[in-house]
Amino acid sequence: MGSLSIWHWLIVLVIVLLVFGRGKIPELMGDMAKGIKSFKKGMADDDDDKRTVEHRADETVSPGKEKVSKS
Repeated sequence: MGSLSIWHWLIVLVIVLLVFGRGKIPELMGDMAKGIKSFKKGMADDDDDKRTVEHRADETVSPGKEKVSKS
């Protein structure tokens, strides 16, 4: 019982197609792709939240004072 031949893979493929059907496999792969995309988007959103630094142009910091408004 060494490596699996092409016949083994064909039998496995036929069994998988019988169990899941023709339409179910693409649907499962589409759902998996959507999950991966949303995971990547969530990771990117987390990175953006950590790197965001708010800066307001109408305020400056002077030595000895907290904030000085330019108005």
